[in-house]
Amino acid sequence: MTVTADEFRTTIDPDDALARLLESSQKLSYDPQTEVDWDTPLDPTHFGLNPEWSTLYGTDLWDEMTPEQRVTLTRHEVGSIMSTGIWFEMILQQMLLREQYTADVTGSEFQFALTEIADECRHSLMFARACSAMGVPHYVPSRPVVEAARGLKSVAKAEVAYGAILVAEEILDVMQRDWMRGENVLPIVRTTSKIHVVEEARHMKFARHEIREHLEGSSALRRRQSAWVISTAAYVIVKSMVNPAVYEAAGLDKKRALEAAKSNEHHHNLMRLSCVHLMDFLSEVGLLTPAAMRRYRAVHML
Repeated sequence: MTVTADEFRTTIDPDDALARLLESSQKLSYDPQTEVDWDTPLDPTHFGLNPEWSTLYGTDLWDEMTPEQRVTLTRHEVGSIMSTGIWFEMILQQMLLREQYTADVTGSEFQFALTEIADECRHSLMFARACSAMGVPHYVPSRPVVEAARGLKSVAKAEVAYGAILVAEEILDVMQRDWMRGENVLPIVRTTSKIHVVEEARHMKFARHEIREHLEGSSALRRRQSAWVISTAAYVIVKSMVNPAVYEAAGLDKKRALEAAKSNEHHHNLMRLSCVHLMDFLSEVGLLTPAAMRRYRAVHML
């Protein structure tokens, strides 16, 4: 039986979740090298993401931009998001490997964790090739963020590791569900988004399962501490998604563009919408503390 991406959010019994996820990974996985049409020339009128998801959509600056600038901006924005995704997928893989270092290799948890790592390797290669096809440079987070993340990937464990993984995956989920249906979006972005949505649905289910397992019987103090670290990771990820250099690539004044993006309520509302499922889950497991909520509000996730 084929299980859809949406079903992973709601219908799997926790008792057989891992077995079902493994079964689905065998039946519903993609090879981006063959599934994506990499050879067709890019239509110059197609956007990199739905215009409504651009950080400048709905602003006066957007209204002043030429159609070519809008196309260029959205391609660089999605390229920046993909590059940030690759960066975090590298962190994710290291955290998963540490979690499973001495785990029972015959168990479903170990086997699915390694399956997820294999998926993430393919996703990173897929996003890298998409950026290359769009002619987008390698956008990276700031040096302080990169260095701080070395600490996270080295010490994060249990619900903190899986919580950081979950927030990164959930943030993209709603966005990409729109991108994969966007008729005016580049086909390579639509197809890569579809692949990511379907396969990450399993990863999100796994992360939620592991968070619940690790938090069972935990103290209120531990939950507060974990909530703070997870919300800080989310704050950094959101702040790093769209590199300021994308505005210059579109021929815009960077300072003015940053100011417009910072005050863009349309985009802020979309961010909050994309995080509804995440916030519901964090509240359910006791990881939506007042301190964490302030962090999420600071980047318009709540």
